[in-house]
Amino acid sequence: MSAQDQIKDTVTSNDVVLFMKGTKTMPQCGFSSRVAGVLNFMGIEYQDVNVLADEEVRQGIKEYSDWPTIPQLYVKGEFVGGCDIVTEMTLSGELDQLFDAKGVAYDKAKAEEIRAANA
Repeated sequence: MSAQDQIKDTVTSNDVVLFMKGTKTMPQCGFSSRVAGVLNFMGIEYQDVNVLADEEVRQGIKEYSDWPTIPQLYVKGEFVGGCDIVTEMTLSGELDQLFDAKGVAYDKAKAEEIRAANA
């Protein structure tokens, strides 16, 4: 299976996927840590993909999304964005709206806590 096929299969067979450096329990960069931290804090079930474990996936995800940086968040097969976009969407409430629209369960009170702490 090619890296592109593997990426497509992962993105389409999981509701929420985070391509990141490291894992959700042990991120290996600050940007990946921030996005994983938001998802973990909000209680979102997601598949983490450690791009450091496979160079083909690391390069392949950049081509798949036409986005040059990692981490990359996907929700129901749709590319959402990287660290800055996820952070902005979290603080504006747009991430909640996306999860609501896509039927992804999360802790709404925790999402509010994040916004209150950053107000």
